[in-house]
Order: sequence, then C-alpha cells, then structure tokens
Amino acid sequence: MRLRKKSKSPPALSHEFIIQNHADAVSCLAMGLLLGLMFEATAKTAIIFITVQYNVTYTTDDKSEPVYFYEYGPKDMATIFFYMLIAIILHAVIQEYILDKINRRLHLSKTKHSKFNESGQLAFFYLFSFVWGASILSAEEFTTNPTLLWKDYPHPRMFFQVKFFYICQIAYWLHALPELYFQKIRKEDIPRQLQYICLYIAHLSGAYILNLHRLGLILLVPHYLVELIFHASRLFYFSDENKQKGFTLWALQFVMARLLTLTLSVLTFGFGLARAENPGFSIADGNFNTLPVRISCLAAICLTQAWMMWKFINFQLKKWREHTQNQIPKKKTNTKIKATKKESCKTNFVNGAVKFEEGTSPRKRKSKIS
Repeated sequence: MRLRKKSKSPPALSHEFIIQNHADAVSCLAMGLLLGLMFEATAKTAIIFITVQYNVTYTTDDKSEPVYFYEYGPKDMATIFFYMLIAIILHAVIQEYILDKINRRLHLSKTKHSKFNESGQLAFFYLFSFVWGASILSAEEFTTNPTLLWKDYPHPRMFFQVKFFYICQIAYWLHALPELYFQKIRKEDIPRQLQYICLYIAHLSGAYILNLHRLGLILLVPHYLVELIFHASRLFYFSDENKQKGFTLWALQFVMARLLTLTLSVLTFGFGLARAENPGFSIADGNFNTLPVRISCLAAICLTQAWMMWKFINFQLKKWREHTQNQIPKKKTNTKIKATKKESCKTNFVNGAVKFEEGTSPRKRKSKIS
C-alpha cells in the first residue's frame, strides 16, 4: 500500500498563501480590535472601530425620555473598516460551508461555477439588506408621506439603525473590491463586477454625505428586492435549466423599480428641494441644497437608470435570440423527417403501381412442372 502524498502548502506571503489564508488573517485582525476593548490603554482607540460614533442626545421635556440621534464624521471610516473585515469573514464562511458544498453536488462548469458563487453571495446579502431596510422603513413616516423626503432639509441627524445600515452597506461593497482578488475572479468578469461595485459605493456614499439618507433608503429597498429575485432565479436556473419563470417576474419588477426611482428622484430634486425654504451650501450645517448639487445628483441617478435599462434590454434581446435559434433546428428536423417519409412513399409507387427493387417484378413466375 502506497502512502498518499501530502499536498505541499504554498510558500509564505505568496499569492496562493494569501488567498487560502486571508479569512484567518482577517479574523485575527478583527479579534485583535475586539481584545483592545479589554485594556484601558487601547480601549479608547478600539471603540472607534467597533461602535457607532457621533451620537447626539435630545430631550424635549424634563419628564420625557431622551432621544438619541447620530451624525457622520471622519471617525466613521474606522467603523467602516472594521465592518469590512466582518464582511470578508462572513463571505468566506458562506463560501466554504454553503456554496462549495452545493457546487460539489451540481458539478457545474468553470463559467457557471463562478456565476453561481457570485449569485449565491449576492442573494444572501440582498435578502439580509432587504429585510433590514424594510424593517427600518416600516418605522419611518416618509414612506406614507413623500414630502418628508425634502421637508425641513437638511437632515443631518439619523437614528442608530439608519446610520448603522449605511455603514454596513458601504463596508460590504468596499469589501467586494479585495474579494475580486481573494476569489480569483476571471479577468473577463472583473470589469463587469467593478462597474456595479463602484456604482453602489458612489451612490451610497453620496446619499450618506449629502444627508439624503431618506431618499437613498426608500430607493434602495425595492432595488434590493429586484436584485434578490434575479439572483435567486439565477441560482434555480443553474440547478435546473428548465426553471426560468423567476426571470419573467424579475423583468416586471425591474421596470417598476426603475420607474419608481426616476419618479421619486425627479420629485425630490426637481420640485421638493428646489422649492425648499433654506437653499444654500454649508458643510457645517450639512446643507447641500444648491442648483449644481441637485443637477449633479439627478443626472447621476438618471444616467445610472438609463445604463441599467440599456443592459436590461440587451439581456432580453440576447435571451430572445437564443430562444429563436433553439427553435429553428427543431423545425428543420421536423420538416426533414416529413420530407423523408414522403420521398420513401413516392419511391415505392410509380404511376400508381408498386415499384420493386432491382430485378424483381410484380408478376409471379409460373413454376415449371418437371
């Protein structure tokens, strides 16, 4: 009996070593920040990374309970960095304990394998974000009264759940950049993934910094629902190619989400903020209600929606062409089968008489009597 050769571990600090052990290294770094809370010398620094900063307390009356709000500031970068590490760890856990086990059962090709991993990770994220964002919206009043999106602007103060939601969202999409290296994404897929990652980071950061978190939240939740339907349908399609009904539901929801985004954006920037009582530009007050800022924000949203619709139309046309090309060979094979049957029938009959093969005649030969 031969002993199995042990797989050689890659050399330290090589590309393969970093890719294989990046989750362990990141978890050690996160644990080091958590352990920093236990010591007085490092507690003040470690708490900046872990807890949400810039809290403001308001009390209306002496008897009423205080209300806690949060603002944003430069210390939020440290908090975003910490939760980016948490996102990398969760990404590795989902990949190793869920997606890799499903991939072994499905036996997918390399191209489908990478797409399955991408859709699996995004489906988990969109599901979690949609449920979390919907729970926040259920407690807000601007879902039933859209005028609160621009009334009393600026809105520099946020509740804890709103600020923590935005920090986690920005941290997740920032973590997606190094994951392109950690997951060995193919060069052909990197530009496509970089496009939507950078768009998410730009839009989320813009809504957070410009104090448009109300508009960003009410637009983000239905968008995440549409993306959740798409990636869930994609996962079912990879498991069974006959399951394509989810894409039709996604197509309808996609168009409705684009119309909702454009409608609320035009109402907010074109009518609401343009008629606000306190227009002006003040970084200290968080007021960015000027004409160039409004035009830039509205143009960015409209261009993004137009780009998404262009990709959606190209995707639908591609699917329609593939569907028609798959049906043409079936029609040709059916016509060929019918033609061969007709030809075989015609060759057997000539002028209404049966035609026999070489040298045979329809008349029976008389047997000679010996």
